[in-house]
Amino acid sequence: MSWLVAITEHVIVAIDAFALITVIIGTVEAFMVMLRGVVRPIEREARWHTYANYGRWLVAGLTFQLAADILETSITTTWQAVARLGAVAAIRTFLNYFLERDLSTARERRGREATP
Repeated sequence: MSWLVAITEHVIVAIDAFALITVIIGTVEAFMVMLRGVVRPIEREARWHTYANYGRWLVAGLTFQLAADILETSITTTWQAVARLGAVAAIRTFLNYFLERDLSTARERRGREATP
């Protein structure tokens, strides 16, 4: 059974690394677009696309982190650690939910503005 815990711990680290890489890539991409916006103004459509794309990167990163939390909960041995992981998972779930909702609302608003 200890081999399973050891493997799970390595998988958790790998998934957390995926989450970190995902957020970094999205952040660098959004930063570069906004940095170009300092030199020349960004059109409203391009700005919206950048924010929406960045939101998708963040949702993906949060999803990876939540997966790592779920695995970590399965090998945790104390109730205090389970409670901490549960609180972190709940916060990430709420962040993910509201970010997805905001993206969906922005998409709907954008669709209404585009149709005459």
